[in-house]
Amino acid sequence: MSQTTHQEDAMSKGSRRLSRGDRRRNDRLAELRAVVTRETAVLAFDLAADKQVCALTDQDSRVLARRTVKAKAWQLAEAVSWGLAQATAAGFSSVVVACEPTGHRWRVLDQIAAGLGVRLVCVQPLLVHRARESEDFTGNKSDETDAMIIARLVTELRCYLPERAGPVWARLRHLGARRAALVTDATAARQQVADLLECAWPAALEAAGKPMKSKSWLAAMTVVLDRVGASGDLSVVRRWGWARFAAAVRREVSRHGATRWYSKIVRAVFDAATDPARVAAGVADQRAGALERTRFALADLAHARAEIAAVQTRMVAVLDELALTSLATSIPGLSAVGAAAILAETGDPNRFTSARALVKHAGLCPRDNASGTYQGKTAISGRGRPQLRLAAWRAVWAALRNTPVLAARYAHLTGRADNKLTPTQARVAVAGSLLRQLHAVLTTGTAWDPAIASGGLDGPAKGAAAAA
Repeated sequence: MSQTTHQEDAMSKGSRRLSRGDRRRNDRLAELRAVVTRETAVLAFDLAADKQVCALTDQDSRVLARRTVKAKAWQLAEAVSWGLAQATAAGFSSVVVACEPTGHRWRVLDQIAAGLGVRLVCVQPLLVHRARESEDFTGNKSDETDAMIIARLVTELRCYLPERAGPVWARLRHLGARRAALVTDATAARQQVADLLECAWPAALEAAGKPMKSKSWLAAMTVVLDRVGASGDLSVVRRWGWARFAAAVRREVSRHGATRWYSKIVRAVFDAATDPARVAAGVADQRAGALERTRFALADLAHARAEIAAVQTRMVAVLDELALTSLATSIPGLSAVGAAAILAETGDPNRFTSARALVKHAGLCPRDNASGTYQGKTAISGRGRPQLRLAAWRAVWAALRNTPVLAARYAHLTGRADNKLTPTQARVAVAGSLLRQLHAVLTTGTAWDPAIASGGLDGPAKGAAAAA
């Protein structure tokens, strides 16, 4: 046999090999093709508040019928029935319903479709946005055009089967959304307090190293601002005296969840209010209004923190109901609240075919930038669910302090000679590792094991280096 024949055989064998990504993509397309069959028409909806536009197309995205309905999303059963009748008249066995997953309306449409015995698929809004220009090179946007474009993307299998969360998983997601909003409110209140005091009374911020985290500082500031009222006159604290001020702070500190006060911080707040030189450092004309507004912001902060604590208690209770608390917290440094925040964004981890799919869902997977021999800078994709990315990022900080395997990986990524990552880049990579390990723990029902997490080598450092 000639050398050429050997080369051809080798190339032929190599061409038959499929990568893991190829196989998973093929499986995903096969799953979609089982729903979007050649015998089904596509009934695509462009959903809005009071006006719903639908287009019925064949598998070549040729429009067979159109309809505009003045109705709410939960009133679309008749429109779906109309689509089924039109598809049957055109010779199709059934329809597949399609829409963009915006807001809550797609869930309502999914339930209506399921009640009529048909499936719903979703098309990402970004794909619709990009496809508008490819339709006629103008970027023309209308409800009728969007419905047709959604149908076209479905016929090309550029769609996905949406998550159908059970009641418990759905509740966890809603609680997670509530917690995320409250954390944003608490952060905004803290920043507002700092901005206002920097303008009106900067000395107050110097009374504690981390004033917003000090319950003694918060109690003392509440007493001061309640005493000052709308006048902005801090001299009333001096006239009140240290003894009365200290007694009032002792009564107030229990309302902030503390049993003891730190007298050094309380005394520092009192001195900042009674020292004329330190009081004068602020903008006098702004003081009255700024201090009054600061009191409102402190009340907002206290309310947000109390609500966060209540929501987190409920989230942990849901995690217990799912029997996932012990498994998730077997990862050192990952608290029950941190795990619940992550799972509120992921939903049931079993719906992901692989741990990489979960990381991709978070937008933490690498985005290649290569062509031929050129290799550009690689960054994370940044797609997926931003709140999931944020939850993983927050969980990393405690995990790095408590998980030797992840700490070793971080040290390797920031200390290797070639392609050394910055601390921020390394934390992002470790956040992806944390998601992969959480997926493995929950889907296999096996508690976290450092030997498995490190790759089964002699030590965490070697395992981390191998994983990198």
